[in-house]
Amino acid sequence: MTGEQLDVILKTLGAKSDKDGWQGLSDGNTMGLYVAHEGASITFSRIEALRREGELVFARSTKREMYAVARADIFAVSLDSEGSATKAGRRAGFG
Repeated sequence: MTGEQLDVILKTLGAKSDKDGWQGLSDGNTMGLYVAHEGASITFSRIEALRREGELVFARSTKREMYAVARADIFAVSLDSEGSATKAGRRAGFG
């Protein structure tokens, strides 16, 4: 992924920058980060903020875990929003 592509994605998701350079989502939203390198892939979920330094992207999870990946290895980002069903609890069955 290019830096420009990542900028557009973060802007579309409504990410805001803080004084330390982290770009985070608001309203309890998190993102998923999909990374692949030489045929191996990994997904980082519940990412609350990203920070870029050159070709590296640092990702911080809601549990304060930190990951560092090469920006070029990121191929997708997903929005994991806090929906009303999650806040109200899961309902049994199909209805």
